[in-house]
Amino acid sequence: MNNLNIYHKIAALLGLAFLSIQSHAQQDPQFTQYMYNMSVINPAYATAEEGILNLGGLYRTQWVGVEGAPKTGTFFAHTPINDKIEMGVSFTNDNIGDVVNENNIYADFAYVLPVGIETKISFGLKAGVTMFDTNFNDFELQSGSASNGLDVAFNENVNRVFPNVGIGAFFFTENYYLGLSAPNMLSTKHLEEENGIKATGVENVHYFFTGGYVFDLNQNLKLKPAFMARAVKGAPMALDVTANVLINERLEAGLGYRLGDAMSALVNFRLTPDLRIGYAYDYTMSSLNEYSSGSHEIFVLFDVDLFGFKGGYDRSPRFF
Repeated sequence: MNNLNIYHKIAALLGLAFLSIQSHAQQDPQFTQYMYNMSVINPAYATAEEGILNLGGLYRTQWVGVEGAPKTGTFFAHTPINDKIEMGVSFTNDNIGDVVNENNIYADFAYVLPVGIETKISFGLKAGVTMFDTNFNDFELQSGSASNGLDVAFNENVNRVFPNVGIGAFFFTENYYLGLSAPNMLSTKHLEEENGIKATGVENVHYFFTGGYVFDLNQNLKLKPAFMARAVKGAPMALDVTANVLINERLEAGLGYRLGDAMSALVNFRLTPDLRIGYAYDYTMSSLNEYSSGSHEIFVLFDVDLFGFKGGYDRSPRFF
């Protein structure tokens, strides 16, 4: 398949998305291993592990086989400053066919309060920028509605920077958590009306409700159910549920289901006391199944003991 045909397909995909945005709001990137990518979703996410710098990265390639399908990368770093304040940074890159590229860069702040002997609640704030770029230079999509023979939605590249903020709350112990957040509070318009044709891409506010629990089945076996619900104006609510089994606090494997969209298989392994790697595969159940072989996602979590006081495998594990 030559590059021109690829550009045509991506242009058609983007054109349909932009022109139908009036009735269906644009969705933020989605993650299967959301429980290990919580800093990106919720600025209030906190670990209460003083002296530990938590680093994490995730990469997702979605709908493999579909031209122009999204690819998403995230990175976060955070650490407690004291027993009440946790600070960090988070970054997300969302790329569609090397044509649409969006970067979100944030500083994160969380304030942690005890509400019981082992229970805490934190309130968080994100502040940063959203950088939105498009590259339509090679598009030659024909449109009978445009006088010059080209679809006017792709006449000019878009390069814009928007300020953004996010908020969240996180209620947690060592064994369970509940979170509520809106990581991008400010709505933004990426494309404007041109020559009487509406071609507007709007980033609406997304709301996330997350939760998870660790059941001790025996000394070496734990069950870890979790969920994430996402809501945005103009689109149906999305719901992810997963159930993982943790063996000897080293190997974790499980299944997930995204309502009306995909079934998932997840696995991760604690290679060292400070290093965890994971992989997830989504089997597409929607109409895209005919064209896609599924989605792949990998993550790496790494803890840095800033002062060398925390020991090895005997350290109390972080389950989420």
